[in-house]
Amino acid sequence: MDYHLLTFVTVAEKLNFTRAAESLHITQSAVTLSIKALEKKYNITFLDRTNKYVKLTKAGELFYFHAKKILSEYKEVNNLIEHLSEKESRPLTIGSSFTFGEYLLPKIMANNVRINNNQEKPMISIRNSNRIVDQLLRGEIDLGIIDSPLKTHLHLSITPFKEDELVIIVSKNHRFAHQTFVELSDLYEETWILREEGSGTRQIINQFFQNQAFSPPMIRSFGSIQIIKESIEADLGISILSKYAIQKEFSMGSLKILRIKNRPITRYFSYITPEFSFKQHAVSPLIKELTKENKRLYRNINLGE
Repeated sequence: MDYHLLTFVTVAEKLNFTRAAESLHITQSAVTLSIKALEKKYNITFLDRTNKYVKLTKAGELFYFHAKKILSEYKEVNNLIEHLSEKESRPLTIGSSFTFGEYLLPKIMANNVRINNNQEKPMISIRNSNRIVDQLLRGEIDLGIIDSPLKTHLHLSITPFKEDELVIIVSKNHRFAHQTFVELSDLYEETWILREEGSGTRQIINQFFQNQAFSPPMIRSFGSIQIIKESIEADLGISILSKYAIQKEFSMGSLKILRIKNRPITRYFSYITPEFSFKQHAVSPLIKELTKENKRLYRNINLGE
C-alpha cells in the first residue's frame, strides 16, 4: 500500500494533522513529511494549512477523490487475494448428495487413492443437492456431486455422468412383496416415507408424482436414507430410493422392489465445478474416475430387473 496516499486521505478526512497522526498511530511530523513528499512529487499544493485550519485545494479535492478510489480498490484486491490464498491452501473438498456420497463415492475415493498415491486426501461433505450447490457457489467445496436436475448456471459447469434408477421399496411382509409390477393407484393409501424437500431424490419423486397426477395423502419425510430403510423394514410404510442405496437389504431379503410397468423412474448423477478453481489439478483425476465406466464401482446386481 502507498502510505503517502493513506496519510493524505486520512488528513483530508480529518482536516487535522494531529487527529490524522493519532488515527494512523504515527507522529505528527511523519504526517507532515508524507504530505510534503506528495506535494513535491506532483509539484502542486494539495492542502491549504494555517495555524487555525486545514482545507483541500482544488487539486487536493481531485487528488482525494482518486486516492480514495485507489485505496478502496487496493483493499478489495488484498481481500480477494487473501481469500483465494486460503482456498488454495485448504484441502481438496468434495461435496456430495447423500445417495452418491454414502453408497458410491467411498468406493471411488478408495480407487482414486490407490491410483494417485501422491495426491492429497480430500475432505468430503455430505449434504442434499441444494446445499451442495450453495457450498460450491460460496467457494466452500471444489467439486460437487448432485442427483437432481440443475438449470444452466452462469458460474458453474454441470456434467451428467451416470444414470440412476429409483425404485419403490416395501418390506418383505408387505402385501405386494411378491409382485414385480403394480399400478401406482394401488399404492395411494400407503404411507410414503420419503427424503426431505430440497434433496435431489425428493425433487425427482415430486416430479414423477406430478407427471402421474398422483398425490398420496400420507407422506412422511426424513433426511436419512438409513432411517427410511429401517422404517420400511419395520413395515411402517413404503418408499422410493436409488437402487444403489438398497443393494445390501435387497440381497438379504429384508426389502423388496416394486416397479410401475412402463414407467421407470430415472435420473442422472452430475458433477458440478466452479468456472475457476485453484484445485483443478487435484479435481481432474477424480472426475476421470467418476466418468469412466467401471463395473467394480457401478456394478449392476440383479434387483429384480
